[in-house]
Parts: sequence; C-alpha cells; structure tokens
Amino acid sequence: MLCLPSSLNELLLLFAPCFTKPTLQVFRALVVGQIAQTRLRCVTGMLVGARLSGIWHHARTHRFFSNARWSPDELGLRLAQLIVERFCEPEVAVLMAVDDTLLHGTCQVG
Repeated sequence: MLCLPSSLNELLLLFAPCFTKPTLQVFRALVVGQIAQTRLRCVTGMLVGARLSGIWHHARTHRFFSNARWSPDELGLRLAQLIVERFCEPEVAVLMAVDDTLLHGTCQVG
C-alpha cells in the first residue's frame, strides 16, 4: 500500500524498536506524507502526501499522536544515537545543546 524508496524504508526501519507494528506503519506513512506534501502541513495533509487520504480514516493518524504506544523521548534519543554513530568518530566527546522545556524526567543516551 505504502510505496517508498528502499533507502528511506531502511532508514525508517532503524526506528522500529520505538514502535509497535501498527504504530510503525503509521509513523512511516506520516514521514512519507510529510516529505511528499507541499501544501498542507498538518496530519491530514500528511495523509494526502502519502496518498492514503481515501484509504485510511484521518482518526487513525490522530490516534497515533493522542493514544498510541510510543514515546517521543525514545524516538528522539534513538535519532541522536543514530546521528552520533554515523557521523562521529568512536570515543569522541559530543557536545550537545538541549532545550529542556518539555523534558519531564531524565534522559540518557547510551
């Protein structure tokens, strides 16, 4: 149903541990929709961009953000880990600036 280049698919599958199977499917669709959508920068616009607007009900994507089992913190940490693994030399210290406005606990990368 969702058609995407293998390189993008491989990249998105690196985030699979952050999601259940159903939420990973929605995440992939939203990312593809965000990339493909040139006008509507909203959840329903992402469905249009992914060419799923006539196939999926918009509530499916809204539920992804409101009650699906995934953690934005875990996703962000996974992204940071992937960036460091791919762009930094091993054992090199990485200096990061973080806006902790929305942090509700402690986060550790490792």
